[in-house]
Amino acid sequence: MCVGPAEALGLTLSVLAEAVDASAALVVPSSPVGAHTDVAEVLDFARSCDVVTFDHEHVPADVLEALVSAGVSLHPSPAALVFAQDKGAMRARLAAAGIPCQRWRMVSAGEGTTEEAMAYAVAAVRDFGAEVGWPLVIKTPRGGYDGKGVLVADSVEEVMPWLERALASDDGVLLEERVDFVRELAALVARSPSGQAAAWPVVETVQTDGVCTEVIAPAPGLGDQAASAISEVALRIARELDVTGVLAVELFELRDGRVVVNELAMRPHNSGHWSMDGAVTGQFEQHLRAVLDLPLGSPRPLAPWSVMTNVLGGEDEELYSTYRHVMARDPGAKVHIYGKAVRPGRKIGHVNVVGDDLESLRARASHAAAYIQGSVRE
Repeated sequence: MCVGPAEALGLTLSVLAEAVDASAALVVPSSPVGAHTDVAEVLDFARSCDVVTFDHEHVPADVLEALVSAGVSLHPSPAALVFAQDKGAMRARLAAAGIPCQRWRMVSAGEGTTEEAMAYAVAAVRDFGAEVGWPLVIKTPRGGYDGKGVLVADSVEEVMPWLERALASDDGVLLEERVDFVRELAALVARSPSGQAAAWPVVETVQTDGVCTEVIAPAPGLGDQAASAISEVALRIARELDVTGVLAVELFELRDGRVVVNELAMRPHNSGHWSMDGAVTGQFEQHLRAVLDLPLGSPRPLAPWSVMTNVLGGEDEELYSTYRHVMARDPGAKVHIYGKAVRPGRKIGHVNVVGDDLESLRARASHAAAYIQGSVRE
């Protein structure tokens, strides 16, 4: 997704690809194959780069430390990235900064034997459940995404397998209050090393089975004052954590009107895909500008509404005929296919539409995505 903006900016990209047929390797000529977990391979790759950035948060700490020791320019820095990698660290840092969040608690093993450690952890879960009420939201601190690594538990018994894994790995588990929210929002901002920052409109994200299926920009019915306050929270987080590049702040809008921060992502994010066709500067171009400390572009929307609908994998692996049909049926729809292998439920592309009539846009984007993934055929 960075290839087009990079070409327009006169930049040369290189990607450390997991395989020769990885989606990025199909469009970036310089795509050496290597593992993001291998220190030697990552260091060898980085030697030819002026700046290194990331398309996911799961690069191990020892790899990041080796890059820093070698003098590689990393954006975001490991000191910032840890708050996207470790949800427990994120919760503690946001709480210290006074950022509104749901109530939470980290539970790890206590001292003593395995039985004593488990008894300590179980007691901590019971205490937190008594404090905030059941059900609880249980999360793995590291590695979860798209609903993975998340459990809604109605009892301590349901949490027990998670506690056993946590005690074995020493990662602990994150307990969170299950808040009564009316919808999910996301605030996307970008920040450069020199401190320049820009914010796109706050959007509404629609989740299906833990996976984002639709994004509406701007969030319908969100007043200017509330939107400005949310954007300021996101900009403050970027500033406090010294984030460089794109930062996505995912939030819950509660029934009482308050907003709490749920997750952070320090990279171009699914909630910002609409900006590729719906804003003066899309998130991928802005990310490149930010990590290279170039002046940031305008995040201003190009139309009153933009709708993004994700294309999820279905049973049919052949996509060409379906998106060809969508292009012909709706020339105003912008189809983006990722070049990934098709698996049921996997994000393999998205459709953007922009215009004045929100309901019409939602219907068009939904139909296009459903046709490509094979759930409708008309």
